[in-house]
Amino acid sequence: MSDPSPGVLRAPADLKRAHARMLALCHMLEDIADGLPARVDPFRCLAVAANLVPVLQQCHRFEEEIVFPAFASLQDADRIVARLKLEHLEDDCAAADLSELLLAHGHGRPIDNPEALGYMLRALFEPMRRHIAFERDHILPGILGRHQALG
Repeated sequence: MSDPSPGVLRAPADLKRAHARMLALCHMLEDIADGLPARVDPFRCLAVAANLVPVLQQCHRFEEEIVFPAFASLQDADRIVARLKLEHLEDDCAAADLSELLLAHGHGRPIDNPEALGYMLRALFEPMRRHIAFERDHILPGILGRHQALG
């Protein structure tokens, strides 16, 4: 991702790339959930666990440092940005918990409670998809308009 100065998004495509990375993780999490209890690939769990927290943190940091200030400067959006930041915190906590479980399974530990793991997986990827949809529908159009005006 590019490193624009705060408040100015030089490449709105960066947000689209961040969304694509997070949606790819959502797809992998959903595949694991759909494979429960018997068709869960331990190597897939290791790959997801290794990437989940770092990718989310990188994408969330980018949004909070670059995207949200650019959006907030367009309108009085403090409450919206605060809510989105809270969603980031919730996602980060859920991702850390899931990573531990996925790493354990990847290293050979059986899944003790497939229903609980499935719930945890869906409790992360479904809200992430809603969050991304909100950003695509409401934040990205405003930032794209500003980017084109700065052009």
